[in-house]
Amino acid sequence: MSKERDGAKVTKKYDIATTPHRRADQHEAVTGEDKAILADTYSTINPAAVQRQIQALTTELIALATAKNTPTRRAPLTRALLDESTNQTSRAS
Repeated sequence: MSKERDGAKVTKKYDIATTPHRRADQHEAVTGEDKAILADTYSTINPAAVQRQIQALTTELIALATAKNTPTRRAPLTRALLDESTNQTSRAS
């Protein structure tokens, strides 16, 4: 990436976009065996199928999150009686 300034205007130039697979393939720290494994795995990936799986799981998650299932048993509410005060300091008089 580089920046060039022409007065107040700044022009930025970025590297050419690559996929993580291509970056790993070009990196010198990745061994030839690992590159072969990545290439085999990459060739079997179907992007459309992956997208459909993501959409199905997202739909399922939304259905679970928005379900109106209430707990089967709620804890009983404890409230003060009409003649009881919740502020105990005012009862001292």
